[in-house]
Amino acid sequence: MSLKVAIIGAGLIGPRHAQSVISNPSTELVGLVDPLPTGEATAADLKTNYYPTIAALLASPHKPDAAIVCTPNHTHVPITKELLAGGVHVLLEKPFSDTLKTGRSLLEFAHAPENAHLKLLVGHHRRFNPYVRATKSVLDSGSLGNVIAVNGLWTIYKPASYFQSPTDWRASRTRGGGVIPINLVHDIDLMHHFFGPIVRVQAEKTLPQRPSPPHDADEGVALTLRFASGVVGTFIVCDATPSPHNFETGTGENPMIPSSPTGDGSDFYRIFGSEASLSVPDLTRWSYDGKAEKSWTKTLSVEKIELPDHSAPFDLQLAHFVDVIRGDAEPSCSGEEGLRALLVCEAVQKAMSTGQPAEIPVDLLA
Repeated sequence: MSLKVAIIGAGLIGPRHAQSVISNPSTELVGLVDPLPTGEATAADLKTNYYPTIAALLASPHKPDAAIVCTPNHTHVPITKELLAGGVHVLLEKPFSDTLKTGRSLLEFAHAPENAHLKLLVGHHRRFNPYVRATKSVLDSGSLGNVIAVNGLWTIYKPASYFQSPTDWRASRTRGGGVIPINLVHDIDLMHHFFGPIVRVQAEKTLPQRPSPPHDADEGVALTLRFASGVVGTFIVCDATPSPHNFETGTGENPMIPSSPTGDGSDFYRIFGSEASLSVPDLTRWSYDGKAEKSWTKTLSVEKIELPDHSAPFDLQLAHFVDVIRGDAEPSCSGEEGLRALLVCEAVQKAMSTGQPAEIPVDLLA
């Protein structure tokens, strides 16, 4: 029996999720909710029912089993609470919330006895990217030995048009702009996915390149990271430099951002283990396999890791959501993991402002 799914929000990402719902044989698109006049037209294009509010959807004959929330960040928590209270499973687009306070309140609400049977997942869809799945498979196999350290990059150039109205909020830190909440949050989630919780960060701000005003949002930062597992890392993020070293250029995930014109040289993660190291996204494993001894005097062995497939991350994420609802899988990115990424981003900003390391509790509700 198909799961009935509704889309909440008719913006850019909502219709993309809707297409995944339509194409999945285990799901049925039963409605679209958006208060704006354009919402009804979008629902008509998707050949589904239109509702102006969550309340109208829940009171309708098309009440869904599950919903995907794709609304502005500050509405994520109240909308998700309303859906959970109505008995609906939720896949919530990242970020999990707009503040740690509201995020913690949502976790507590989801854990309440009357809601605990419902599933709450966070849409960090990059966990389903084929390059990420291949990297996770290598790590889980133990073929790198004990992971020692990771080096990461997200460096790119955003033009002036990126910061113009109606998205001029991107230039304002107080309005949620800046490279940390917009971009770094993705990489933090993947670091957690690969290595577990980050428990300490230190940060040094990059030299600003844009005029202030109007820009007061962070452009970049150099980080050192410590994970609860003992893994350590460094990371540079900057949106004011021409560079191929970022997830989008390296994987081709975003069609608006061209892949590297040379076909290589756009690595963004390097993972170092006791038995081998791995670079991503070229998925090259370096080791002394087959050699009489491990030594810097020996020539390294080189192995190219194959991609598992080229399935679309959004489609795989929806299929995973269905499996979790049916009890066939544990959430890849739970509400706890969604909030954990925000907690680290806040710690990065604190470390930048104080010049001191910021400690991060493993217990999110502490």
